[in-house]
Amino acid sequence: MVFQLTQPNLSISISMSLKALAAKILAKRIHAKTQKWVNNPIETQQKVFQELIKEATQTKFGKEHNFSAIKNHSDFTKNVPVRDYEGLKSYVDLVVKGEENILWKGKPLYFAKTSGTTSGAKYIPLTSASMPFHIQAARNAILSYIHETGKADFVSGKMIFLQGSPVLEEKNGIKLGRLSGIVAHFIPKYLQKNRMPSWETNCIEDWETKVDAIVAETIKEDMTVISGIQSWVQMYFEKLAIKANKPVGEIFKNFNLFIYGGVNFEPYRAKFENLIGRKVDSIELFPASEGFFAYQDSQKEKGMLLLLNSGIFYEFIKADEFFTENPKRYTIGEVVLNVNYVLIISTNAGLWAYNIGDTIQFTSLKPYRVIVSGRIKHYISAFGEHVIGKEVESALKEAMEGTDVRVNEFTVAPQINPKEALPYHEWFIEFDSEVSEEPNNLEEFALQIDAAMRKQNVYYDDLIVGNVLRTLVITKVPKNGFQEYMKSKGKLGGQNKLPRLSNDRAIADFFDKIENR
Repeated sequence: MVFQLTQPNLSISISMSLKALAAKILAKRIHAKTQKWVNNPIETQQKVFQELIKEATQTKFGKEHNFSAIKNHSDFTKNVPVRDYEGLKSYVDLVVKGEENILWKGKPLYFAKTSGTTSGAKYIPLTSASMPFHIQAARNAILSYIHETGKADFVSGKMIFLQGSPVLEEKNGIKLGRLSGIVAHFIPKYLQKNRMPSWETNCIEDWETKVDAIVAETIKEDMTVISGIQSWVQMYFEKLAIKANKPVGEIFKNFNLFIYGGVNFEPYRAKFENLIGRKVDSIELFPASEGFFAYQDSQKEKGMLLLLNSGIFYEFIKADEFFTENPKRYTIGEVVLNVNYVLIISTNAGLWAYNIGDTIQFTSLKPYRVIVSGRIKHYISAFGEHVIGKEVESALKEAMEGTDVRVNEFTVAPQINPKEALPYHEWFIEFDSEVSEEPNNLEEFALQIDAAMRKQNVYYDDLIVGNVLRTLVITKVPKNGFQEYMKSKGKLGGQNKLPRLSNDRAIADFFDKIENR
Protein backbone atom coordinates (compact mmCIF):
# COMPACT_ATOMS: atom_id res chain seq x y z
CA MET A 1 0.00 0.00 0.00
CA VAL A 2 2.80 2.40 0.87
CA PHE A 3 4.46 1.68 -2.48
CA GLN A 4 1.20 2.39 -4.34
CA LEU A 5 0.80 5.72 -2.57
CA THR A 6 4.32 6.96 -3.18
CA GLN A 7 4.87 5.63 -6.68
CA PRO A 8 2.96 8.42 -8.50
CA ASN A 9 4.90 11.08 -6.58
CA LEU A 10 8.15 9.31 -7.42
CA SER A 11 7.19 9.21 -11.11
CA ILE A 12 6.38 12.91 -11.08
CA SER A 13 9.69 13.70 -9.37
CA ILE A 14 11.66 11.65 -11.90
CA SER A 15 9.78 13.27 -14.78
CA MET A 16 10.54 16.73 -13.41
CA SER A 17 14.22 15.90 -12.95
CA LEU A 18 14.52 14.52 -16.47
CA LYS A 19 12.92 17.64 -17.92
CA ALA A 20 15.34 19.89 -16.02
CA LEU A 21 18.30 17.70 -17.04
CA ALA A 22 17.26 17.81 -20.70
CA ALA A 23 16.99 21.60 -20.48
CA LYS A 24 20.53 21.85 -19.09
CA ILE A 25 21.92 19.63 -21.85
CA LEU A 26 20.18 21.70 -24.53
CA ALA A 27 21.35 24.93 -22.86
CA LYS A 28 24.97 23.79 -23.02
CA ARG A 29 24.65 22.88 -26.68
CA ILE A 30 23.02 26.19 -27.65
CA HIS A 31 25.58 28.17 -25.64
CA ALA A 32 28.43 26.53 -27.57
CA LYS A 33 26.67 27.23 -30.86
CA THR A 34 26.09 30.87 -29.90
CA GLN A 35 29.73 31.42 -28.99
CA LYS A 36 30.80 30.62 -32.52
CA TRP A 37 29.17 33.75 -33.96
CA VAL A 38 29.71 35.80 -30.79
CA ASN A 39 33.45 35.34 -31.25
CA ASN A 40 33.28 36.28 -34.95
CA PRO A 41 30.87 39.24 -34.99
CA ILE A 42 32.12 41.16 -38.03
CA GLU A 43 32.44 38.07 -40.22
CA THR A 44 29.00 36.93 -39.06
CA GLN A 45 27.35 40.21 -40.03
CA GLN A 46 29.15 40.27 -43.37
CA LYS A 47 27.84 36.79 -44.13
CA VAL A 48 24.29 37.81 -43.19
CA PHE A 49 24.60 40.90 -45.41
CA GLN A 50 25.76 38.90 -48.44
CA GLU A 51 23.02 36.28 -47.99
CA LEU A 52 20.29 38.92 -47.72
CA ILE A 53 21.41 40.72 -50.88
CA LYS A 54 21.74 37.45 -52.80
CA GLU A 55 18.31 36.15 -51.78
CA ALA A 56 16.51 39.41 -52.67
CA THR A 57 18.31 40.32 -55.92
CA GLN A 58 15.41 39.17 -58.12
CA THR A 59 12.66 40.82 -56.06
CA LYS A 60 10.99 44.03 -57.21
CA PHE A 61 12.83 45.97 -54.51
CA GLY A 62 16.13 44.30 -55.36
CA LYS A 63 15.84 45.11 -59.05
CA GLU A 64 14.83 48.72 -58.44
CA HIS A 65 17.75 49.22 -56.04
CA ASN A 66 20.34 47.46 -58.21
CA PHE A 67 21.09 44.64 -55.75
CA SER A 68 22.98 42.75 -58.43
CA ALA A 69 25.70 45.45 -58.32
CA ILE A 70 25.93 45.64 -54.51
CA LYS A 71 29.18 44.09 -53.31
CA ASN A 72 29.73 45.82 -49.97
CA HIS A 73 28.21 48.14 -47.40
CA SER A 74 29.34 51.24 -49.26
CA ASP A 75 27.42 50.10 -52.36
CA PHE A 76 24.39 49.39 -50.18
CA THR A 77 24.30 52.88 -48.63
CA LYS A 78 24.50 54.45 -52.10
CA ASN A 79 21.66 52.35 -53.48
CA VAL A 80 19.33 51.93 -50.50
CA PRO A 81 18.28 54.99 -48.47
CA VAL A 82 17.11 54.75 -44.86
CA ARG A 83 13.32 54.51 -44.65
CA ASP A 84 10.67 54.14 -41.99
CA TYR A 85 7.35 52.36 -42.58
CA GLU A 86 5.88 55.30 -44.49
CA GLY A 87 8.91 55.29 -46.78
CA LEU A 88 8.51 51.57 -47.51
CA LYS A 89 4.72 51.61 -47.60
CA SER A 90 4.32 51.58 -51.39
CA TYR A 91 6.12 48.21 -51.48
CA VAL A 92 4.28 46.83 -48.44
CA ASP A 93 0.95 47.77 -50.02
CA LEU A 94 1.78 45.55 -52.99
CA VAL A 95 2.61 42.68 -50.63
CA VAL A 96 -0.66 43.23 -48.76
CA LYS A 97 -2.51 43.04 -52.08
CA GLY A 98 -1.09 39.54 -52.51
CA GLU A 99 1.67 40.20 -55.03
CA GLU A 100 4.77 38.00 -54.86
CA ASN A 101 8.52 38.72 -54.91
CA ILE A 102 8.18 42.33 -53.85
CA LEU A 103 10.41 42.79 -50.79
CA TRP A 104 11.38 39.15 -50.30
CA LYS A 105 10.99 35.93 -52.24
CA GLY A 106 7.41 34.72 -52.61
CA LYS A 107 4.78 35.84 -50.09
CA PRO A 108 5.07 36.33 -46.31
CA LEU A 109 3.70 33.70 -43.95
CA TYR A 110 2.05 36.38 -41.80
CA PHE A 111 1.59 40.08 -41.29
CA ALA A 112 2.19 41.40 -37.80
CA LYS A 113 -0.37 44.17 -37.51
CA THR A 114 0.73 47.12 -35.40
CA SER A 115 -0.51 50.61 -34.67
CA GLY A 116 0.74 53.15 -37.16
CA THR A 117 1.07 56.92 -37.05
CA THR A 118 0.48 58.80 -40.29
CA SER A 119 -0.22 55.61 -42.24
CA GLY A 120 -2.80 54.03 -39.94
CA ALA A 121 -2.34 50.30 -39.32
CA LYS A 122 1.08 48.92 -40.20
CA TYR A 123 1.53 45.48 -41.78
CA ILE A 124 4.97 44.07 -40.97
CA PRO A 125 5.80 40.94 -43.02
CA LEU A 126 6.95 37.74 -41.34
CA THR A 127 8.43 35.22 -43.76
CA SER A 128 9.35 31.54 -43.64
CA ALA A 129 12.97 32.73 -43.34
CA SER A 130 12.38 35.22 -40.51
CA MET A 131 9.77 33.50 -38.35
CA PRO A 132 12.03 30.77 -36.89
CA PHE A 133 14.39 33.40 -35.47
CA HIS A 134 11.59 34.96 -33.40
CA ILE A 135 10.95 31.58 -31.78
CA GLN A 136 14.61 30.57 -31.38
CA ALA A 137 15.61 33.85 -29.75
CA ALA A 138 12.95 33.58 -27.04
CA ARG A 139 13.98 29.98 -26.39
CA ASN A 140 17.70 30.79 -26.35
CA ALA A 141 17.20 33.60 -23.85
CA ILE A 142 15.85 31.08 -21.34
CA LEU A 143 18.55 28.54 -22.22
CA SER A 144 21.26 31.18 -21.65
CA TYR A 145 19.83 31.76 -18.19
CA ILE A 146 19.85 28.03 -17.47
CA HIS A 147 23.43 27.65 -18.72
CA GLU A 148 24.75 30.53 -16.62
CA THR A 149 22.82 29.90 -13.39
CA GLY A 150 22.30 26.13 -13.47
CA LYS A 151 18.67 26.74 -12.51
CA ALA A 152 16.29 24.61 -14.52
CA ASP A 153 13.62 23.29 -12.14
CA PHE A 154 11.23 26.01 -13.31
CA VAL A 155 10.75 24.20 -16.63
CA SER A 156 8.51 21.70 -14.85
CA GLY A 157 6.14 24.34 -13.49
CA LYS A 158 3.46 26.44 -15.14
CA MET A 159 4.47 29.35 -17.36
CA ILE A 160 2.39 32.33 -18.36
CA PHE A 161 2.93 34.66 -21.29
CA LEU A 162 0.68 37.71 -21.17
CA GLN A 163 0.07 38.42 -24.83
CA GLY A 164 -2.40 39.48 -27.48
CA SER A 165 -5.15 37.27 -28.83
CA PRO A 166 -3.96 34.37 -31.03
CA VAL A 167 -7.07 34.73 -33.22
CA LEU A 168 -5.82 35.63 -36.70
CA GLU A 169 -7.54 37.37 -39.59
CA GLU A 170 -6.73 36.79 -43.25
CA LYS A 171 -5.87 39.31 -45.94
CA ASN A 172 -5.42 38.14 -49.53
CA GLY A 173 -4.44 34.68 -48.40
CA ILE A 174 -1.99 35.85 -45.73
CA LYS A 175 -2.85 35.55 -42.04
CA LEU A 176 -2.41 38.59 -39.84
CA GLY A 177 -2.57 39.46 -36.16
CA ARG A 178 -0.51 40.86 -33.30
CA LEU A 179 3.02 39.44 -33.13
CA SER A 180 2.45 37.92 -29.70
CA GLY A 181 -0.71 36.26 -30.98
CA ILE A 182 1.11 34.84 -34.00
CA VAL A 183 3.93 33.52 -31.81
CA ALA A 184 1.33 31.69 -29.69
CA HIS A 185 0.86 29.34 -32.64
CA PHE A 186 4.52 28.29 -32.42
CA ILE A 187 4.70 27.21 -28.77
CA PRO A 188 6.57 23.85 -28.77
CA LYS A 189 4.49 20.79 -27.93
CA TYR A 190 6.63 20.00 -24.90
CA LEU A 191 5.58 23.35 -23.38
CA GLN A 192 1.88 23.18 -24.22
CA LYS A 193 0.94 21.42 -20.98
CA ASN A 194 2.90 23.96 -18.95
CA ARG A 195 1.70 27.03 -20.79
CA MET A 196 -1.03 29.29 -19.46
CA PRO A 197 -3.58 30.78 -19.83
CA SER A 198 -5.91 28.48 -21.74
CA TRP A 199 -6.50 29.08 -25.42
CA GLU A 200 -10.05 30.26 -24.72
CA THR A 201 -8.89 32.84 -22.19
CA ASN A 202 -6.07 33.99 -24.45
CA CYS A 203 -8.62 34.73 -27.16
CA ILE A 204 -10.52 37.27 -25.03
CA GLU A 205 -10.13 40.64 -26.72
CA ASP A 206 -11.02 43.01 -23.87
CA TRP A 207 -7.87 43.33 -21.78
CA GLU A 208 -9.46 43.92 -18.37
CA THR A 209 -11.82 40.97 -18.83
CA LYS A 210 -8.89 38.87 -20.01
CA VAL A 211 -6.73 39.68 -16.98
CA ASP A 212 -9.60 38.79 -14.62
CA ALA A 213 -9.96 35.44 -16.39
CA ILE A 214 -6.19 34.83 -16.21
CA VAL A 215 -6.22 35.52 -12.47
CA ALA A 216 -9.04 33.01 -11.97
CA GLU A 217 -7.22 30.37 -14.03
CA THR A 218 -3.78 30.75 -12.51
CA ILE A 219 -4.28 31.65 -8.85
CA LYS A 220 -4.19 28.02 -7.72
CA GLU A 221 -1.48 26.86 -10.13
CA ASP A 222 2.25 26.36 -9.57
CA MET A 223 3.44 29.32 -11.64
CA THR A 224 7.23 29.35 -12.04
CA VAL A 225 7.76 31.70 -15.01
CA ILE A 226 5.78 34.85 -15.79
CA SER A 227 6.39 36.93 -18.90
CA GLY A 228 5.02 40.09 -20.46
CA ILE A 229 5.31 43.86 -20.75
CA GLN A 230 5.83 45.26 -17.27
CA SER A 231 2.81 47.55 -17.05
CA TRP A 232 0.39 44.77 -17.97
CA VAL A 233 2.04 42.18 -15.73
CA GLN A 234 1.75 44.75 -12.94
CA MET A 235 -2.02 44.86 -13.48
CA TYR A 236 -2.13 41.05 -13.30
CA PHE A 237 -0.09 41.04 -10.09
CA GLU A 238 -2.26 43.70 -8.48
CA LYS A 239 -5.44 41.76 -9.20
CA LEU A 240 -3.85 38.55 -7.89
CA ALA A 241 -2.72 40.21 -4.66
CA ILE A 242 -6.16 41.71 -4.05
CA LYS A 243 -7.99 38.43 -4.69
CA ALA A 244 -5.64 36.31 -2.55
CA ASN A 245 -4.91 39.05 0.01
CA LYS A 246 -1.22 38.19 -0.01
CA PRO A 247 1.88 38.89 -2.11
CA VAL A 248 2.33 37.15 -5.46
CA GLY A 249 5.44 35.40 -4.13
CA GLU A 250 3.31 33.67 -1.49
CA ILE A 251 0.62 32.70 -4.01
CA PHE A 252 3.26 31.23 -6.33
CA LYS A 253 5.94 29.91 -4.00
CA ASN A 254 8.06 28.58 -6.89
CA PHE A 255 7.83 31.71 -9.03
CA ASN A 256 11.44 32.77 -9.51
CA LEU A 257 11.80 34.02 -13.08
CA PHE A 258 10.24 37.09 -14.69
CA ILE A 259 10.76 37.63 -18.43
CA TYR A 260 10.02 41.05 -19.85
CA GLY A 261 10.64 43.33 -22.78
CA GLY A 262 9.48 46.47 -24.46
CA VAL A 263 10.33 49.07 -21.82
CA ASN A 264 12.97 49.60 -19.17
CA PHE A 265 12.29 47.57 -16.03
CA GLU A 266 14.04 49.87 -13.56
CA PRO A 267 11.11 52.26 -12.97
CA TYR A 268 8.98 49.21 -12.14
CA ARG A 269 11.48 47.14 -10.15
CA ALA A 270 10.67 48.43 -6.65
CA LYS A 271 6.93 48.15 -7.32
CA PHE A 272 7.31 44.56 -8.56
CA GLU A 273 9.42 43.51 -5.59
CA ASN A 274 6.73 44.90 -3.31
CA LEU A 275 3.95 43.07 -5.16
CA ILE A 276 5.92 39.81 -5.22
CA GLY A 277 7.20 40.19 -1.68
CA ARG A 278 10.73 39.15 -2.61
CA LYS A 279 13.30 39.45 -5.38
CA VAL A 280 13.17 37.16 -8.41
CA ASP A 281 15.56 36.71 -11.31
CA SER A 282 14.63 38.42 -14.55
CA ILE A 283 15.49 38.18 -18.24
CA GLU A 284 15.16 41.21 -20.52
CA LEU A 285 14.20 40.74 -24.18
CA PHE A 286 14.29 43.12 -27.15
CA PRO A 287 11.63 41.80 -29.54
CA ALA A 288 9.60 43.69 -32.13
CA SER A 289 7.37 42.84 -35.06
CA GLU A 290 10.31 43.70 -37.32
CA GLY A 291 12.65 41.21 -35.64
CA PHE A 292 13.99 39.79 -32.39
CA PHE A 293 17.11 41.87 -31.85
CA ALA A 294 18.62 40.99 -28.48
CA TYR A 295 18.18 39.20 -25.18
CA GLN A 296 19.84 39.31 -21.79
CA ASP A 297 22.43 36.54 -21.87
CA SER A 298 23.94 37.17 -18.43
CA GLN A 299 22.65 37.94 -14.95
CA LYS A 300 26.01 39.53 -14.15
CA GLU A 301 26.58 41.88 -17.09
CA LYS A 302 24.68 44.98 -18.14
CA GLY A 303 22.84 44.93 -21.44
CA MET A 304 21.43 42.40 -23.90
CA LEU A 305 23.34 40.31 -26.42
CA LEU A 306 22.77 41.73 -29.92
CA LEU A 307 21.78 38.84 -32.18
CA LEU A 308 24.14 39.07 -35.13
CA ASN A 309 23.30 35.69 -36.64
CA SER A 310 19.52 35.96 -36.93
CA GLY A 311 18.90 37.05 -40.50
CA ILE A 312 19.25 40.75 -39.65
CA PHE A 313 21.95 43.12 -40.88
CA TYR A 314 22.40 46.07 -38.56
CA GLU A 315 23.39 49.66 -39.24
CA PHE A 316 23.69 52.42 -36.66
CA ILE A 317 23.28 56.19 -37.00
CA LYS A 318 24.27 58.53 -34.19
CA ALA A 319 21.08 59.98 -32.77
CA ASP A 320 22.42 63.52 -32.63
CA GLU A 321 23.25 63.29 -36.36
CA PHE A 322 20.10 61.47 -37.47
CA PHE A 323 18.19 64.50 -38.68
CA THR A 324 21.14 65.97 -40.57
CA GLU A 325 21.59 65.45 -44.30
CA ASN A 326 23.20 62.10 -45.20
CA PRO A 327 24.29 60.98 -41.71
CA LYS A 328 26.96 58.28 -41.59
CA ARG A 329 25.66 54.71 -41.32
CA TYR A 330 27.98 52.65 -39.11
CA THR A 331 28.33 48.87 -39.16
CA ILE A 332 28.93 46.65 -36.14
CA GLY A 333 32.72 46.95 -36.34
CA GLU A 334 32.58 50.76 -36.15
CA VAL A 335 30.38 51.37 -33.08
CA VAL A 336 31.65 52.64 -29.73
CA LEU A 337 30.40 52.46 -26.16
CA ASN A 338 27.81 54.78 -24.61
CA VAL A 339 26.80 56.59 -27.80
CA ASN A 340 23.10 56.92 -28.59
CA TYR A 341 22.46 55.20 -31.96
CA VAL A 342 19.32 54.91 -34.06
CA LEU A 343 18.94 51.23 -34.97
CA ILE A 344 18.60 50.54 -38.71
CA ILE A 345 17.86 47.00 -39.93
CA SER A 346 17.73 44.97 -43.13
CA THR A 347 16.06 41.60 -42.70
CA ASN A 348 15.07 38.29 -44.26
CA ALA A 349 11.46 39.50 -44.00
CA GLY A 350 12.20 42.15 -46.64
CA LEU A 351 12.77 45.28 -44.61
CA TRP A 352 15.65 47.26 -46.11
CA ALA A 353 17.64 49.98 -44.30
CA TYR A 354 14.57 50.24 -42.10
CA ASN A 355 14.34 52.62 -39.18
CA ILE A 356 12.36 50.85 -36.45
CA GLY A 357 12.39 54.00 -34.32
CA ASP A 358 14.38 52.64 -31.37
CA THR A 359 17.62 54.08 -30.07
CA ILE A 360 20.24 51.91 -28.40
CA GLN A 361 23.57 52.22 -26.63
CA PHE A 362 26.35 49.65 -26.49
CA THR A 363 27.36 48.57 -23.00
CA SER A 364 29.94 46.05 -24.24
CA LEU A 365 31.82 45.38 -27.48
CA LYS A 366 33.09 41.89 -26.55
CA PRO A 367 30.46 40.60 -26.91
CA TYR A 368 28.19 43.26 -28.41
CA ARG A 369 25.59 44.06 -25.76
CA VAL A 370 23.06 46.88 -25.91
CA ILE A 371 20.45 48.68 -23.87
CA VAL A 372 17.38 50.35 -25.37
CA SER A 373 17.76 54.06 -24.66
CA GLY A 374 14.46 55.28 -26.11
CA ARG A 375 12.64 56.13 -29.31
CA ILE A 376 13.95 58.57 -31.91
CA LYS A 377 10.39 59.93 -32.19
CA HIS A 378 9.90 59.95 -28.41
CA TYR A 379 12.03 62.79 -27.14
CA ILE A 380 11.73 66.35 -25.95
CA SER A 381 13.60 68.96 -27.90
CA ALA A 382 11.20 71.90 -27.81
CA PHE A 383 14.17 74.13 -26.96
CA GLY A 384 17.05 72.10 -28.44
CA GLU A 385 17.63 69.95 -25.33
CA HIS A 386 16.94 66.56 -27.03
CA VAL A 387 16.07 64.69 -23.84
CA ILE A 388 15.71 60.92 -24.39
CA GLY A 389 13.90 58.13 -22.56
CA LYS A 390 16.94 56.70 -20.83
CA GLU A 391 17.67 60.10 -19.23
CA VAL A 392 14.23 60.58 -17.70
CA GLU A 393 14.14 57.00 -16.41
CA SER A 394 17.60 57.32 -14.84
CA ALA A 395 16.75 60.71 -13.28
CA LEU A 396 13.58 59.38 -11.66
CA LYS A 397 15.40 56.30 -10.38
CA GLU A 398 18.13 58.48 -8.83
CA ALA A 399 15.57 60.71 -7.11
CA MET A 400 13.79 57.67 -5.66
CA GLU A 401 16.96 56.04 -4.27
CA GLY A 402 17.03 56.03 -0.49
CA THR A 403 13.32 56.85 -0.26
CA ASP A 404 10.13 54.85 0.09
CA VAL A 405 8.61 56.60 -2.91
CA ARG A 406 7.23 54.23 -5.54
CA VAL A 407 5.92 55.13 -8.98
CA ASN A 408 3.37 53.19 -11.02
CA GLU A 409 3.87 55.05 -14.30
CA PHE A 410 5.01 58.38 -15.70
CA THR A 411 5.47 60.43 -18.85
CA VAL A 412 7.03 63.81 -19.64
CA ALA A 413 5.95 66.62 -21.96
CA PRO A 414 7.08 70.22 -22.59
CA GLN A 415 5.00 73.15 -21.38
CA ILE A 416 5.92 75.77 -23.93
CA ASN A 417 3.34 78.45 -23.11
CA PRO A 418 2.68 78.51 -19.37
CA LYS A 419 0.34 81.13 -17.98
CA GLU A 420 3.15 82.57 -15.93
CA ALA A 421 6.94 82.35 -15.52
CA LEU A 422 9.24 80.40 -17.84
CA PRO A 423 8.49 77.28 -19.92
CA TYR A 424 9.31 73.92 -18.32
CA HIS A 425 9.17 70.16 -18.62
CA GLU A 426 6.03 68.75 -17.03
CA TRP A 427 6.30 65.32 -15.43
CA PHE A 428 3.03 63.44 -15.11
CA ILE A 429 3.59 60.86 -12.35
CA GLU A 430 1.23 58.26 -10.90
CA PHE A 431 2.60 57.53 -7.43
CA ASP A 432 1.90 54.19 -5.79
CA SER A 433 0.34 55.55 -2.62
CA GLU A 434 -1.07 52.15 -1.58
CA VAL A 435 2.27 50.59 -0.69
CA SER A 436 4.50 53.63 -0.22
CA GLU A 437 4.49 57.26 0.76
CA GLU A 438 4.24 60.01 -1.80
CA PRO A 439 7.05 62.59 -1.54
CA ASN A 440 6.59 64.76 1.55
CA ASN A 441 7.59 67.77 -0.49
CA LEU A 442 6.68 67.49 -4.18
CA GLU A 443 8.72 70.55 -5.15
CA GLU A 444 11.81 69.17 -3.42
CA PHE A 445 11.33 65.83 -5.18
CA ALA A 446 11.04 67.69 -8.49
CA LEU A 447 14.33 69.49 -7.77
CA GLN A 448 16.05 66.15 -7.13
CA ILE A 449 14.85 64.81 -10.49
CA ASP A 450 15.87 68.08 -12.13
CA ALA A 451 19.38 67.91 -10.67
CA ALA A 452 19.77 64.36 -11.99
CA MET A 453 18.55 65.48 -15.42
CA ARG A 454 21.04 68.36 -15.53
CA LYS A 455 23.92 65.99 -14.76
CA GLN A 456 22.96 63.76 -17.70
CA ASN A 457 22.04 66.31 -20.35
CA VAL A 458 24.31 69.33 -20.82
CA TYR A 459 21.85 71.01 -23.20
CA TYR A 460 19.09 70.84 -20.59
CA ASP A 461 21.49 72.20 -17.98
CA ASP A 462 22.43 75.13 -20.24
CA LEU A 463 18.74 76.00 -20.71
CA ILE A 464 18.16 76.02 -16.94
CA VAL A 465 21.30 78.09 -16.27
CA GLY A 466 20.41 80.49 -19.08
CA ASN A 467 16.86 81.01 -17.75
CA VAL A 468 15.33 79.66 -20.93
CA LEU A 469 13.60 76.93 -18.91
CA ARG A 470 12.61 76.79 -15.26
CA THR A 471 13.07 73.61 -13.27
CA LEU A 472 10.63 70.81 -13.99
CA VAL A 473 7.13 70.62 -12.55
CA ILE A 474 5.41 67.45 -11.33
CA THR A 475 1.70 66.91 -11.95
CA LYS A 476 0.20 64.02 -9.98
CA VAL A 477 -1.88 61.57 -12.00
CA PRO A 478 -4.77 59.87 -10.16
CA LYS A 479 -4.74 56.12 -9.56
CA ASN A 480 -5.15 54.13 -12.80
CA GLY A 481 -4.94 57.39 -14.76
CA PHE A 482 -2.50 55.97 -17.30
CA GLN A 483 -4.65 52.89 -17.77
CA GLU A 484 -7.57 55.22 -18.45
CA TYR A 485 -5.47 57.08 -21.02
CA MET A 486 -4.40 53.87 -22.81
CA LYS A 487 -8.00 52.65 -22.77
CA SER A 488 -9.17 55.92 -24.33
CA LYS A 489 -6.77 55.25 -27.22
CA GLY A 490 -7.82 51.61 -27.61
CA LYS A 491 -4.36 50.49 -26.49
CA LEU A 492 -5.03 48.89 -23.13
CA GLY A 493 -3.00 45.69 -22.74
CA GLY A 494 -1.25 43.44 -25.23
CA GLN A 495 2.04 44.77 -26.56
CA ASN A 496 1.08 48.44 -26.26
CA LYS A 497 3.44 50.75 -24.35
CA LEU A 498 3.07 54.24 -22.95
CA PRO A 499 5.59 56.72 -24.40
CA ARG A 500 7.98 57.89 -21.71
CA LEU A 501 8.14 61.36 -23.23
CA SER A 502 6.71 63.41 -26.08
CA ASN A 503 7.69 66.53 -27.93
CA ASP A 504 4.07 67.74 -27.89
CA ARG A 505 1.23 67.83 -25.36
CA ALA A 506 -1.08 65.18 -26.84
CA ILE A 507 -0.85 62.98 -23.73
CA ALA A 508 -0.61 65.97 -21.39
CA ASP A 509 -3.87 67.38 -22.77
CA PHE A 510 -5.69 64.22 -21.71
CA PHE A 511 -4.66 64.75 -18.08
CA ASP A 512 -5.39 68.47 -18.27
CA LYS A 513 -8.98 67.58 -19.19
CA ILE A 514 -9.22 65.12 -16.26
CA GLU A 515 -7.99 67.81 -13.88
CA ASN A 516 -10.55 70.31 -15.21
CA ARG A 517 -13.54 67.97 -14.98
